[in-house]
Amino acid sequence: MHKNTPLAMPSAPPAHRKVPMLQPLRHRRYRQLWLANLLSNLGTWTQTFAAAWLVATMAPSAQTSALVPAASYAPMLLFGLLAGVVADAVPRPRLLFAANLFMALAAAGMAALAASGAASPAAVLALIFMMGTGSAFMWPAWQAAMSGLVQPEEVEAAATLNNLSFNFAATAGPALGGVLFLWVGAAPLFLFNALSFGGLLLVYLDWMRGKPEAAPAPAAAPRGGISWHGFRAGLAAAFGSAAYRRLLRHTVCVFGAAIAYTALLPLFVRDVLRREAGAFGTLMACVGIGAVLAAFLLPELRARFERRHVLAGAVAWFGAILLVLPHVRLWPVLMAMSAFGGVAWSAMVTTLNSTAQSSFPSEVRARTLSVYLMTMALGQTAGSLLWGAVSELAGVPRAMMLAGGCLLLYALLLARRRTGAQQCNL
Repeated sequence: MHKNTPLAMPSAPPAHRKVPMLQPLRHRRYRQLWLANLLSNLGTWTQTFAAAWLVATMAPSAQTSALVPAASYAPMLLFGLLAGVVADAVPRPRLLFAANLFMALAAAGMAALAASGAASPAAVLALIFMMGTGSAFMWPAWQAAMSGLVQPEEVEAAATLNNLSFNFAATAGPALGGVLFLWVGAAPLFLFNALSFGGLLLVYLDWMRGKPEAAPAPAAAPRGGISWHGFRAGLAAAFGSAAYRRLLRHTVCVFGAAIAYTALLPLFVRDVLRREAGAFGTLMACVGIGAVLAAFLLPELRARFERRHVLAGAVAWFGAILLVLPHVRLWPVLMAMSAFGGVAWSAMVTTLNSTAQSSFPSEVRARTLSVYLMTMALGQTAGSLLWGAVSELAGVPRAMMLAGGCLLLYALLLARRRTGAQQCNL
């Protein structure tokens, strides 16, 4: 096949087949990475909480606080396609080791900055951008490698299991951070994140020294190594498929509106609820609890409904929460709504991620995944900036309500679209 010719979509697993969520753990390498990544995710979420609240307390501007998620996702927008080409051209364990080491060093730098008392919004945002750069080069290789460690019919279960790890950490990390932030400050939380990369680094070292079972075969790399041909091949494959273009459109629209919750939650807690770090950590933890519950609910939903209907329902549910949340002041209700939001968020992420992971063959998978991740980053970066600006003009509650209304409208469009013959089914 000519390298500039769009690749055909591979055959999808049989529709409505339910794969047990824990089944991918039978693969040794996947199991090792999943456990090490659980610890790393815990550190990441602890730092995510600490950085967001630290910037919110240092800078009263809504736009400045909204720059925290923007700084996290902008590197994927800038470097995502290059990261996909690199991931398809070099051994993935080596790339994953380098990216995680870079993030560990950036987290250590953030800890040193906070401990010295020299932290400023600009400096924290710069280090968050560095962490995001490491993530940009890590994620295409990670998703391509993880989907290659399980059987094709297990990819969706693996995506759900990965999301369970991520969201279990999203529950424990902010809860831990909310308790410790007022006692010890941000520096120890940043240091914990730096140390949490240790398990992954050891697994990658062992992987590099052993049999490179998930590294791309020589034929999978673009001719000439990392080159312009690799960029063109990834773009041609991704945009040459109508189903994948539709997936990318869903991704940028859904995350562009849904990111309003993440971008505005610190301001909602600080300015609307008039509460402190512990309350912010509790609401973030409730989102994580909901996402953990979703890992057990989603396999049954996916066995009964098409992906498009699962996505439409999740988008509508999250939009309704954003629409109602600004009017609620009862703390138990706020916690319950945040947990329900976590269920919907998890459904959106895993549905879109698993579709992207199973859309192309392995020789171009990292590059097409990088296009998907760039699209997600575009939505989250632009959305963070947009909702920060809207909240400056109209206030946090109105910005949340407007984002919720956008999601409800998009869910209606998703539900009304006729299912075509494309494999994507979104």
